[in-house]
Amino acid sequence: MSHALDIDQLRTFLAIAELGSFTKAGEAVHKTQSAVSMQMRRLEERVGQPIFIKDGRQSRLTEDGLRLVEFARRMILLNDETLSAFNGRKEVGHVKLGVPDDYADRLLPQVLAAFNRLNPSIEVQVECSSSAKLTEAIRDGQLDVAITTSGDTLNLRGEIIRREPLYWVTSAQHCAHTQDVIRLALGPATCNWRRLSMDALDRAGLRYRVSYTSASAAGLVGAVQVGLAVTVFPESAIRDGMRILDERDGFPSLPFCDIALLRSDEAREAMHDTLCNHLVAAIGNVGAGSVQLAAE
Repeated sequence: MSHALDIDQLRTFLAIAELGSFTKAGEAVHKTQSAVSMQMRRLEERVGQPIFIKDGRQSRLTEDGLRLVEFARRMILLNDETLSAFNGRKEVGHVKLGVPDDYADRLLPQVLAAFNRLNPSIEVQVECSSSAKLTEAIRDGQLDVAITTSGDTLNLRGEIIRREPLYWVTSAQHCAHTQDVIRLALGPATCNWRRLSMDALDRAGLRYRVSYTSASAAGLVGAVQVGLAVTVFPESAIRDGMRILDERDGFPSLPFCDIALLRSDEAREAMHDTLCNHLVAAIGNVGAGSVQLAAE
């Protein structure tokens, strides 16, 4: 029996540890679930200890599996550094990723940290901006990959990777939502969520005033947290200290929000594939049947 550890198996193993499932790991490393399972059986044979244990229908890491995580990180890092020293053309890469700031501080930090541990030789440069501006940057080749929200993506087509509800949000400590004229904190006129929220209030016959406009999610968060206004956020962008408003509070329901992955025509190298696969695995929740977004 060989006692040498296989880097590809270790990378798959680490993807499972980082992403929490064989299925998501398979998406990230571009392998079928059966191939992932076979790799893990072979890795257990090489390590000589069980690294997974059944927990109902799921598998979790054993104590030896948890110990292996740090060794796997170190070996992958050393492997990539070694290859980079001798063949930088193939093993070192820089990818420019655009992210709306609605998601930048909530959805992405852990995702990108996990990507870095799995792919230490790929440096990701992140730019935060509005979906409309990110889409322009993709079209002009200034960005390689971007995460955008539907309705703000001009005429480009992208892969829908996540769908989540939009909510009316207020401060848990204030009562801005109880005013006769609802004060709103919304994005600029080009923001799709602004149009959706105002249309919903118009249909419900509710009086409102846009009191605070900001292209920055941080600005909207600030206005809400101090009790100045109500805003609209997708589920994953809601912060601590915020309260969701619904029909019981007199607010109409809102549609779901689609999050799409855009990729420039020039971003076709393996490192771009690797980042896109990881993003889909880490934040995606849309099945294979829902793939193409026709931007409004």
